[in-house]
Amino acid sequence: MEYRRLGKSGLRVSALSFGAWVTFGTQLNVDEALAIMTAAYDRGCNFFDNAEVYAQGQAETIMGEALKKSGWRRDSYTVSSKVFGGSIPKPSPIQRGLSRKHIYEACYQAIERLQCDYLDLYFCHRPDQKVPMEEIVRTMTELIQRGDVLYWGTSEWSAQELMEAHSVARQYGLIPPTMEQPEYNMFHRYRFENEYARLYNPDILGLGTTIWSPLASGLLTGKYNDGIPEDSRMNLPGYEWLRDMLTSEEGQKRVAKVKELAKVAEELNTSMPKMALAWCLKNPNVSTVITGASKVSQVEENFEALDLVPQLTDDVMETIEGILDNKQTRLHGAN
Repeated sequence: MEYRRLGKSGLRVSALSFGAWVTFGTQLNVDEALAIMTAAYDRGCNFFDNAEVYAQGQAETIMGEALKKSGWRRDSYTVSSKVFGGSIPKPSPIQRGLSRKHIYEACYQAIERLQCDYLDLYFCHRPDQKVPMEEIVRTMTELIQRGDVLYWGTSEWSAQELMEAHSVARQYGLIPPTMEQPEYNMFHRYRFENEYARLYNPDILGLGTTIWSPLASGLLTGKYNDGIPEDSRMNLPGYEWLRDMLTSEEGQKRVAKVKELAKVAEELNTSMPKMALAWCLKNPNVSTVITGASKVSQVEENFEALDLVPQLTDDVMETIEGILDNKQTRLHGAN
């Protein structure tokens, strides 16, 4: 396993990490979750990602039970939660968002569900224009000062919002966000590679990143090349949006590109998932790639992606770029 600094912080996270979105609480019970987490942990994974909204808190409950049964030392892994959407169906206005009240209560509810004394990483899951930035930054700072959170960050915030958070922190002597959790994959690149480009510079923000959806919700695995399998998440309640995305004109264009990319993977004697993950890992501004899985075999395959990174030479990357044809003006990973 390779370990990378989370931005300019001193925390080193495994380049490949594991997240509970989709599977925990909907597809996996505690023992199944533990088996998959153990497969990741035994391969050097030290970061497990979660959120209050995943399966309305059940994902955190299952992960907490799995961590308790694992017997692992608490200082051997990091665990996260995210606050914004609430952990119950149809939350009231004070049971969601980024008010001081909800940030505090969601933090302690997550700690209880995860059965830990503190959260290593705590993310504002989305921006909240209805709450003053000072209130958000001050509340996160207080949680860190209380020892309930070690690092705080954001997810899917704009570069402007991140700059505002850092400005507020400087103005009032507060703690700024350490990391951002954006979507990043071969088909979703602009924000990570262009909008955030300046923010990776340690003289500006030194932003760390814990990227999600590296396989584009499974599209980059190639499993949708010949239609939608019966056991796909697209057939789960609440994921109709994913099916609609795949069956759209743009979705079908992407499927065609995946078929071309599969030929590149075949030439490298590897699989599409491993190549897609290695492509993300190739970017030096990626602190960790959050993977997901419903089977131990998927973890085993995903975590082999690190071995593939050296094979993604300039020529291979140029071939991939030629297929994708979606690179923006800035260079890949440029500051």
